[in-house]
Amino acid sequence: MKKMLNEVIPYVVIILAVILFRLFIATPVRVDGDSMNPTLKNNQILLLNKMDKNYKRFDVVVFNHNGNKLVKRIIGLPGDKVTYNNDLLYINDKLIEENYTRKKTDDFISDTVPVDMYFVLGDNRSNSLDSRYIGFVLKKDIEGTVNFSIIPPKKIK
Repeated sequence: MKKMLNEVIPYVVIILAVILFRLFIATPVRVDGDSMNPTLKNNQILLLNKMDKNYKRFDVVVFNHNGNKLVKRIIGLPGDKVTYNNDLLYINDKLIEENYTRKKTDDFISDTVPVDMYFVLGDNRSNSLDSRYIGFVLKKDIEGTVNFSIIPPKKIK
């Protein structure tokens, strides 16, 4: 009995380590839809970094919305006012260059982003459920950032 227990313990430790790693450090997520084209493709598998909670402008994040995991790009930080005019991004009335999207964006002006919230957009602006429709995203609803694609393997810009 003791010999069998000694043989099982390493497997139990490995299983616990994998579970803890996926719960607290990183886990794979799948892109569902075309809202992040051309940066991310439908069904692409990403590595979600759950440790990164210091969100910056243009980070690609995964967050919960009505029970679904959405993948979007942070555009507006707390205190920002986001404006699109003639397909150009302005944050606090300053023109910001975007290198990750070529899609047209309807003109809009956001309210000031509240504390502990973010304004997110998909890179495929004509086909994205994002802050223009769902409002600001609470920091507590963001699960983490994605910087790496597992399938296909590549660094996300």
